[in-house]
Amino acid sequence: MAASELYTKFARVWIPDPEEVWKSAELLKDYKPGDKVLLLRLEDGKDLEYRLDPKTKELPHLRNPDILVGENDLTALSYLHEPAVLHNLRVRFIDSKLIYTYCGIVLVAINPYEQLPIYGEDIINAYSGQNMGDMDPHIFAVAEEAYKQMARDERNQSIIVSGESGAGKTVSAKYAMRYFATVSGSASEANVEEKVLASNPIMESIGNAKTTRNDNSSRFGKYIEIGFDKRYRIIGANMRTYLLEKSRVVFQAEEERNYHIFYQLCASAKLPEFKMLRLGDANNFHYTMQGGSPVIEGIDDAKEMTQTRQACTLLGISESYQMGIFRILAGILHLGNVGFTSRDSDSCTIPPKHEPLSTFCDLMGVDCEEMCHWLCHRKLATATETYIKPISKLQATNARDALAKHIYAKLFNWIVDHVNQALHSAVKQHSFIGVLDIYGFETFEINSFEQFCINYANEKLQQQFNMHVFKLEQEEYMKEQIPWTLIDFYDNQPCINLIESKLGILDLLDEECKMPKGTDDTWAQKLYNTHLNKCALFEKPRLSNKAFIIQHFADKVEYQCEGFLEKNKDTVFEEQIKVLKSSKFKMLPELFQDDEKATSPTSATSSGRTPLTRTPIKPTKGRPGQTAKEHKKTVGHQFRNSLHLLMETLNATTPHYVRCIKPNDFKFPFTFDEKRAVQQLRACGVLETIRISAAGFPSRWTYQEFFSRYRVLMKQKDVLSDRKQTCKNVLEKLILDKDKYQFGKTKIFFRAGQVAYLEKLRADKLRAACIRIQKTIRGWLLRRKYLRMRKAAVTVQRYVRGHQARCYAKFLRRTKAATTIQKYWRMFAVRRRYKIQRAATIVLQSYLRGYLARNRYRKILREHKAVIIQKWVRGWMARTYYKRSMHAIIYLQCCFRRMMAKRELKKLKIEARSVERYKKLHIGMENKIMQLQRKVDEQNKDYKCLMEKLTNLEGIYNSETEKLRSDLERLQLSEEEAKIATGRVLSLQEEIAKLRKDLEQTQSEKKSIEERADRYKQETEQLVSNLKEENTLLKQEKEALNHLIVEQAKEMTETMEKKLVEETKQLELDLNDERLRYQNLLNEFSRLEERYDDLKEEMTLMVNVPKPGHKRTDSTHSSNESEYTFSSEIAETEDIPSRTEEPSEKKVPLDMSLFLKLQKRVTELEQEKQVMQDELDRKEEQMLRSKAKEEEKPQIRGAELEYESLKRQELESENKKLKNELNELRKALSEKSAPEVTAPGAPAYRVLMEQLTSVSEELDVRKEEVLILRSQLVSQKEAIQPKNTMTDSTILLEDVQKMKDKGEIAQAYIGLKETNRLLESQLQSQKRSHENEAEALRGEIQSLKEENNRQQQLLAQNLQLPPEARIEASLQHEITRLTNENLDLMEQLEKQDKTVRKLKKQLKVFAKKIGELEVGQMENISPGQIIDEPIRPVNIPRKEKDFQGMLEYKKEDEQKLVKNLILELKPRGVAVNLIPGLPAYILFMCVRHADYLNDDQKVRSLLTSTINSIKKVLKKRGDDFETVSFWLSNTCRFLHCLKQYSGEEGFMKHNTSRQNEHCLTNFDLAEYRQVLSDLAIQIYQQLVRVLENILQPMIVSGMLEHETIQGVSGVKPTGLRKRTSSIADEGTYTLDSILRQLNSFHSVMCQHGMDPELIKQVVKQMFYIVGAITLNNLLLRKDMCSWSKGMQIRYNVSQLEEWLRDKNLMNSGAKETLEPLIQAAQLLQVKKKTDDDAEAICSMCNALTTAQIVKVLNLYTPVNEFEERVSVSFIRTIQMRLRDRKDSPQLLMDAKHIFPVTFPFNPSSLALETIQIPASLGLGFISRV
Repeated sequence: MAASELYTKFARVWIPDPEEVWKSAELLKDYKPGDKVLLLRLEDGKDLEYRLDPKTKELPHLRNPDILVGENDLTALSYLHEPAVLHNLRVRFIDSKLIYTYCGIVLVAINPYEQLPIYGEDIINAYSGQNMGDMDPHIFAVAEEAYKQMARDERNQSIIVSGESGAGKTVSAKYAMRYFATVSGSASEANVEEKVLASNPIMESIGNAKTTRNDNSSRFGKYIEIGFDKRYRIIGANMRTYLLEKSRVVFQAEEERNYHIFYQLCASAKLPEFKMLRLGDANNFHYTMQGGSPVIEGIDDAKEMTQTRQACTLLGISESYQMGIFRILAGILHLGNVGFTSRDSDSCTIPPKHEPLSTFCDLMGVDCEEMCHWLCHRKLATATETYIKPISKLQATNARDALAKHIYAKLFNWIVDHVNQALHSAVKQHSFIGVLDIYGFETFEINSFEQFCINYANEKLQQQFNMHVFKLEQEEYMKEQIPWTLIDFYDNQPCINLIESKLGILDLLDEECKMPKGTDDTWAQKLYNTHLNKCALFEKPRLSNKAFIIQHFADKVEYQCEGFLEKNKDTVFEEQIKVLKSSKFKMLPELFQDDEKATSPTSATSSGRTPLTRTPIKPTKGRPGQTAKEHKKTVGHQFRNSLHLLMETLNATTPHYVRCIKPNDFKFPFTFDEKRAVQQLRACGVLETIRISAAGFPSRWTYQEFFSRYRVLMKQKDVLSDRKQTCKNVLEKLILDKDKYQFGKTKIFFRAGQVAYLEKLRADKLRAACIRIQKTIRGWLLRRKYLRMRKAAVTVQRYVRGHQARCYAKFLRRTKAATTIQKYWRMFAVRRRYKIQRAATIVLQSYLRGYLARNRYRKILREHKAVIIQKWVRGWMARTYYKRSMHAIIYLQCCFRRMMAKRELKKLKIEARSVERYKKLHIGMENKIMQLQRKVDEQNKDYKCLMEKLTNLEGIYNSETEKLRSDLERLQLSEEEAKIATGRVLSLQEEIAKLRKDLEQTQSEKKSIEERADRYKQETEQLVSNLKEENTLLKQEKEALNHLIVEQAKEMTETMEKKLVEETKQLELDLNDERLRYQNLLNEFSRLEERYDDLKEEMTLMVNVPKPGHKRTDSTHSSNESEYTFSSEIAETEDIPSRTEEPSEKKVPLDMSLFLKLQKRVTELEQEKQVMQDELDRKEEQMLRSKAKEEEKPQIRGAELEYESLKRQELESENKKLKNELNELRKALSEKSAPEVTAPGAPAYRVLMEQLTSVSEELDVRKEEVLILRSQLVSQKEAIQPKNTMTDSTILLEDVQKMKDKGEIAQAYIGLKETNRLLESQLQSQKRSHENEAEALRGEIQSLKEENNRQQQLLAQNLQLPPEARIEASLQHEITRLTNENLDLMEQLEKQDKTVRKLKKQLKVFAKKIGELEVGQMENISPGQIIDEPIRPVNIPRKEKDFQGMLEYKKEDEQKLVKNLILELKPRGVAVNLIPGLPAYILFMCVRHADYLNDDQKVRSLLTSTINSIKKVLKKRGDDFETVSFWLSNTCRFLHCLKQYSGEEGFMKHNTSRQNEHCLTNFDLAEYRQVLSDLAIQIYQQLVRVLENILQPMIVSGMLEHETIQGVSGVKPTGLRKRTSSIADEGTYTLDSILRQLNSFHSVMCQHGMDPELIKQVVKQMFYIVGAITLNNLLLRKDMCSWSKGMQIRYNVSQLEEWLRDKNLMNSGAKETLEPLIQAAQLLQVKKKTDDDAEAICSMCNALTTAQIVKVLNLYTPVNEFEERVSVSFIRTIQMRLRDRKDSPQLLMDAKHIFPVTFPFNPSSLALETIQIPASLGLGFISRV
């Protein structure tokens, strides 16, 4: 089909536009050959006439169909041209937020100027191992492709990253290196990958700077070779650098900065170690202030300085060297501040005592005067003499700047050399991947020598790129056996020849530099003379004689000749260098050693090794005496040599290209400037790739893909079994021009535009089919609608007519009823009105008569009360008058009598003064005195009597006074009441007058009241009716409120239930998190354990003879190693050396407190051993001495026997007290301890409870033994006592004579006495030990409280740390805590073991002695004596030991047992032929027999060997699912057996009586249950890893790529990066493959007898893996996000759910793990247009995060033209609605997540005694007991 035939009406084209570069338009009519104008309509609705070029008559570019827009690979576009490429990139970048796009072999990366969450470790894991075309474009995909090709092809690789400044080259290279570091890891423990990444901060600080285009622009090029060993793990790296921009050290343009390191130094100037540098603010230095922008927004230079120093330390640059670097850099800053003063036009000087110069010299360690001299002078050498010449101020300034640039360049090279040394590895390098981060094509307003070199390098790289693309195209054509025709492509070899050939630009530049008087002008003239008008690529500007123009592959560039010679020569005065070389500062002379090599223009040398490639690169060999000459090579010459070496390296590797695009010049996030983008696309070679592809057959389809896509264009008769022939037949009919396509071996090749034509035919066919389907369905729907309407109309008519008839009949009935009701109602109303009026009249009369009677009564009552009041008032007034008169009379009498008394007194005083009076008075005075004396006595008596009477009278008076006072108060109250009554009388009188007036008014108002009564009656009736209505409303409101209350109660109940459910879920989540954390720790422990075993094997191989000596296991082991594996060594001897110490995998510093504690513990154990040995010897000596003393004592002491029995009773009571104290201590511990410590399940609580339980059980056992011995002693005493108390001497004599030895009785008694004393001492020692244990328990409680406080302090400290430091600190603290606990538990266990061994030995000795005594006594007693005097036998209760389901083996057969039953057992045979869990039952029966024998060493050894052997089997065959499943099942069964037969009530509920008899009797194996539980967790995690490794290759192919429903999803055109075909071929996985594998897993687990609950957990984990991997790939694959793929996924999920139903596993929680995948599939299928759709999506996708929802919507891609894309506004709406949702920002699900596993107790109904051991197991050495 001709291309012009596609220009039909409504076809869309691209036309040039000065603003948008290209603009879309639509044809308004068909194009006919010969038309000169096209009628177009733009997207904004404007019509346009587009005139064709009359010369070329080229039609505008056609636009691709919408379904092809946004493709991952630009080569998948049907029309390959510039506007299509630009539009596709813009759509992906702006609408889908996708920054990566493939363009054939090139990855185009657009800088988003925003941090994107697409570089995490989960994304790295998702891309690891994937084909490049199977995932969306990404820098990780390119890195994975390079890594995979390196391993597959054994060929070195290169990743070439190029682009403009600010396009993101450095970041892309950094992410590529991070990918290699993460995926490959390092081959040694030196963490090379961390060092490789650590080199980035150093190189950025010394080689990056802020420019107007980029805040972190790399001002040098670098090529980093990352070396790998044979296992493709990183072993080292090497860096080469190119063309450092030295001029930036001394000059920066406006808004630019110098290198970052200078500003970092200035920002850190206040640090103590930097005081000597005498730095300050960056604005104080000339070299850092010229740009006027010393600060970058959002960057903390001080913090960056810290990171730079840390990176230097990590790379092995010592602190002294770091300070040396900073001294040199500070010296450069101070050198820039050195100023010159002009003497005249030809000389200058530096001011004396110039501070910047002195500071520079001090830092550099050189002589200040000498440096000052050579800064202002230079030495000139001629053929005959040498003389010194002063220089001008300008020359001195230039020389100073040249010196600064030279020092910085040397320092830069020195740092690069040391970085390479740090990254160098002694291991031989097998291959490498190079990452080239080099500047892109540059053109500015003023272009100088730097831009010339950069563009020269890009010309070379573009040539290499073109050749590589051309080569790939040729290989593809040859492979498919398509005729290869020469494709014309742009060859830039002429431009390269212009630059580097003989008499080229560089050659002429070097020649001019050698001339004594060469200048830029003379060089420009030579260029004009040599190349102008002779080379088409060289031009001269019209208005300049000091510039030239070169036509590069990207654009024309005008270069200014000024400065070319100076920059090329890079002149530095030799005398200044000599001054620096003579420095006392040791590091400075190192910088100027002449060790430059040709590998780099700035001497970033290689690490001394030649990379191994298929075409090895031979290093250039230097000749002797060539050093000085090489030193004088120009910069251009050096750069040309290094560029040639780089190209040789790249040509010897497989290149991968990353082209970085800068979307705008303003650093706006996700803003696309079409003009700038087109410039860069032209410059970076992307469009050239498109042009080369479009020149041939750019569109390529496999036959199967073509058939699947265009099956709709074929008729049934055209479809053959041979797909290739079918495609050929169809294409010959569809495309008549055979030149438009070619048939290859596996693919069909199409010319440009042919796929678009086929898509048009396909769309037309589908459109016609849709129209026919629509026509038929619409007719059927309308017909169905009409019939439904007609039927409805008839039905409505019938019902309406019936309704009308019923309404008329109802009207007649209502009329008759109304008449009857009216009659009776009128009669009732009249009668009721009459009754009401009559009753009202009677009521009014009664009220009026009553009112008059009451008034009359009140009047009589008032008159009566007034008379009484008058009576009382008149009496009161008369009494008042009488009292007042009486008081006045008495007062007058008093006054008169006082006057008379005064007169009498006066007379008496006169008489008393006369003598005669005295004499008369003295006559008879003595007699009178005596009489008076008697009177006084009598009066005293009378006085006493009177005083008594007075006291009585006072009491009476007081009582009378109280009565009077109360009467007075009462009278006062009466008076007040009288006053009140008087007031009332007056008021009553006034009221009477008023009432009379009221009566008159009442009578006058009576008539008005009667009138009102009628109105009131009417109002009352109205009110009643209103009240009834209100009552009705209130009832309704009440009912509504009751209903509302009920609803609220329901809502509150539901809310509470929801809260309860949520809290329960939260608690379950917390429990799962804690369980998951514990199981992760177990997983980490198992990894460390495997690492330990590997290291031990390596040590065994390295060291043949291990050194003797005692070594203990590393304390960082878990309980598997530290608590249980050492027990056998402790129990037997302490001289057996244990395993070597495990090197810790944790990268944490050594805990010195832990180390000292371990050392102290070893010393204490040795001392304790010595003390115990001494104590044992001393006890034995005491026993021998006491035995000798006892033999010397009398033979019979009856009193002492009684004393011993009393002593035993006292000891028994003491034992009871100790037991009570232990119980009290247990209660106190459970009540008073901290909740963290005593919480059930807490480690400390469990340890203390187990210790207390063991102590009490030991006490009970000892008590029973004491009772048994006591019964034996009593029986012996009863047998001996009759002989000692007999009165008949003859019988005694006969008995004595019957004894063979007369001293045997005494010896027996002495033995019993000794036994009694030993028992007493044993009981006393037990008492002391119990007291010590109780005290120790109290001390442990106190220590646990202190530990709790310390834990809280550490928690508070950890919360203040950053997350990374917090995790590290918590891990270190956890290790320390577990180690301390292990040491404490080991110490307690050792003490208990020693105590138990000691007691067992004593009991055996005592039992042996008692047995000997019994035998001796029985031998010494005759048979007759036994008959006559029988001795009561001692009955020790013991169970009958019939066969109890136990197996016996010898100690030396233990290794054989473990070998046959575990190490060499084949799971498949056991699972098929024997009962499930047989090895577990056999092992438990062996443990039961050891328990029956009370042999703790045997139990310990067997369990330890079992656990270690299972670990060995799993390590050896850990990738075999059957093996791991088999031992998981048996480990769980062994664990259940230990629980079921432990004797604990909680585990004995489902046992039979026979099974309860089989319980363990002597040992509590709870600790080993925990060890087995941990082992089962490790096996489960290993099982999950095996499952994942088996399922992972199947999931993506079976769940996403395979078309389970054929024909639903059509295959879209693909580009050069072919994806994995979705059509089922041989060897590809389908959904049936996954289901078959799931069936296999399930059947194996069922055959092995795995617990049903555990099977459910395994299935849940499998389904989670399937869902997570499927969803992750869906989120990273744009081609999978379509409506049809959503249907495929939902169908696949339904098949998985059907599998769950068939296996009765729907309640396992597996379906819930697929919920995110189900919701993602639904999201692909639902409508995505309106706000209601957005609301529905937000409510539906609750299992997906916001990032995942937005990602799916962005990736949604229509497969057919009938589907529509998701608009950007709709995605924004979704984001706005989900902004309040709090979920994880992580995009991908964690496919490595393992749910915490539990092992619910599952008792076995199998009787142990029925188990038979098959001979096939080879266990003949085991016997049934």
